[in-house]
Amino acid sequence: MRTRSKAARLLCVAAGLGTAAGALAQTAAELEVIDVIGTTPLGGEIDTDEIAANVQTASAEELRDRGALDLADFMSRSLGSVFVNEAQSNPLQPDVQYRGFVGSPLLGLPQGLAVYQDGVRINEPFGDTVSWALIPESAVGSLYLVPGSNPLFGLNALGGAIAVRTKDGFGAPGTRAELSIGSFDRIGLQAETGGAVSDDFGYFVTASHFEEEGWRDFSPTEAQQVFGKITTRGERSRIDVSLTHASTELVGNGAAPRDLLEIDREAIFTHPDLTENRLTMIGVSAEQTVSSTVTLRGNLYLRSSDISTLNGDDSDFEECEDAPGFICEEESDGEELPLDANGQPIPADEDLEGATVNRTETEQNGSGFALQADFLGNLAGRENRFTIGVTRDEADVDFAASTELGALDFTRQAVGGGVFVGEAFTGLATETETTGFFLSNAFSFGARATLTLSGRYNRTHVVLEGLLDDALDGDHTFQRFNPALGLAVGGDALTYYVGYSEANRAPSPVELTCADEDDPCRLPNAFLSDPPLAQVVAKTFEAGVRGRFGDGRWHAGVFRTANEDDILFVSAGALTNQGFFANVGETRRDGIELGLSGSAGERVAWSLDYTYLEATFRDAFSVASANHPGAVDGEIAVEAGDRLPLTPKRLFKAGLRFAVNGDLTLGAELRAASEQFVRGDEGNLADSLDGHALLGVRAEYRFGENARLFANVDNLLDEDYETFGLFGEADEVLGDDFDDPLFVGPGAPRAVSVGVRVDF
Repeated sequence: MRTRSKAARLLCVAAGLGTAAGALAQTAAELEVIDVIGTTPLGGEIDTDEIAANVQTASAEELRDRGALDLADFMSRSLGSVFVNEAQSNPLQPDVQYRGFVGSPLLGLPQGLAVYQDGVRINEPFGDTVSWALIPESAVGSLYLVPGSNPLFGLNALGGAIAVRTKDGFGAPGTRAELSIGSFDRIGLQAETGGAVSDDFGYFVTASHFEEEGWRDFSPTEAQQVFGKITTRGERSRIDVSLTHASTELVGNGAAPRDLLEIDREAIFTHPDLTENRLTMIGVSAEQTVSSTVTLRGNLYLRSSDISTLNGDDSDFEECEDAPGFICEEESDGEELPLDANGQPIPADEDLEGATVNRTETEQNGSGFALQADFLGNLAGRENRFTIGVTRDEADVDFAASTELGALDFTRQAVGGGVFVGEAFTGLATETETTGFFLSNAFSFGARATLTLSGRYNRTHVVLEGLLDDALDGDHTFQRFNPALGLAVGGDALTYYVGYSEANRAPSPVELTCADEDDPCRLPNAFLSDPPLAQVVAKTFEAGVRGRFGDGRWHAGVFRTANEDDILFVSAGALTNQGFFANVGETRRDGIELGLSGSAGERVAWSLDYTYLEATFRDAFSVASANHPGAVDGEIAVEAGDRLPLTPKRLFKAGLRFAVNGDLTLGAELRAASEQFVRGDEGNLADSLDGHALLGVRAEYRFGENARLFANVDNLLDEDYETFGLFGEADEVLGDDFDDPLFVGPGAPRAVSVGVRVDF
């Protein structure tokens, strides 16, 4: 990949600033400092000074003032140790990384983050994926990012948990409307209104619309979100009833051959790659203060999430050499004669060679509840807080998939030929039941010391039923008790902390049905067998110190998370999305986090943040990587100490906000990341993707009492950069001149948006 000298210089400057500062950042302008957070997804407030971890928080005002597109975009811009891989080149389909753990909407990634909305876990049941585009950004009242393997946040909280609290009429009164337009024919609309009808009844409603043509060819996207909440409260009780509805049509045509992008950065390889989401979720949460020392909390929910995909891909089907006149599928050991839906050989036809049209339908219906009791009292004459609770989540999933043979037109769009591959029809029904019991005890002793002991027992039962045959049938149970221990000593000015925690994730249904090395499947639409996988267990140790000075805050910490029996999607076969899931032993994430933020008077706010991350495999193994240039018999060797793909070693963020006067505010941000290895290069044998640095600026001007104009420029210097890569076969589609096997996901170019926001 050609060297970006300007990006390299910026990255060097960023690293130098990080070293010189000695401690770096959390957020840019801290308009509202959140000093109390929930200890569990349901709540149970505790002062952040008493937590043995570097918890990061953000308010609704911060989300709005950073000019972020959605929640994932805000975290990428503003929160330490967060990085985004643009695998799909769609702004609403990011792979969000935190400390080397991923929360992604795409099947095939080892999901290591748990995400909650108002106490409800919203990782999708089929693959534990996170559909960021379905979280109503305009409804977010606050969020906090909890690091480490905190067992209180249940399954998938291997590297961290993200908890979102939505707005209500008491906390977000008034009416606001916003309109923005921008590059790539982008249009954004948001409106919200809320208030209190009386002292004990409030309401909040918000809706949003987003659309764009996309900066790459044939990449339109559209998303709508609606959220509403009614709240009734008394002196000692509160009930919230909320409705979330979202609908998206996301086209993310993904990685393209590096050779092709050097000719045209906007080019795509094949298309379309369409994902349609439909979500409806109803939630009820309640809180009752029984006495001055006892509080009860609970919630229940119903959630329906349907996902449809249409993927136009290249093909390994062509006319047979050994049986001319028929279609064969290329295999590593020869040719295979596929049958159509009627069980007959498929006659060769130019309309059936060169492309496949892959379709999936996933219907997910979930429900659940959580109950929690908090007890505040004294133990040995010291303050003591004890929490105990139970959760139950159930989900039924129906999955169907098909593959239609076709050909590529002159735009490389896959056009179906009306013939379906018989063995590619997949029908799968799954039932997942997860029960959790948790407890936590925080004991305060000494002048300012808090010792926290907590734990959670998880039991997950997964039943798989093949609807077309019994090859996919399976019945799996995973269970574990995860403990945690933390100590925080200090106060407002200085706090030392140390902690240890464990969490687990059960293999998801999509992983359990695609785990056979001899039968690799094509994500997301072909599952072939059901061999067992072990659950992943994460163990985290972290320690650090944090403090305050004047209007500033600082933090320095270290962490280590070791994953036992980590699950990896192993590339196999000629196509870029074909492979299988496998346990690959231990992986480890060792890191250093430094943060510094503050203000100079009332007009300037600033922040710095630096992360050093060593994300490595700890066991040696051989892994299939058919298109890797260094592969031997289709495999590469991975040694202990090799870095995990797509995880930069260094991250740096800097933010500045300057109030020129009472009406005009300017801001700037710098985000930099070092080099990273691509997927399929687990052995670190090929060249890595270059590091990059992105500069963004924004401005806001207030006119009148209630109106504001704003403008944002992302990637101001128009850097060419990549945050994703893998290996494939470009020459089969583009010709012999395209012999570089590296496919990369290009980052977005310079983008400008302007808008107006009005408060009524």
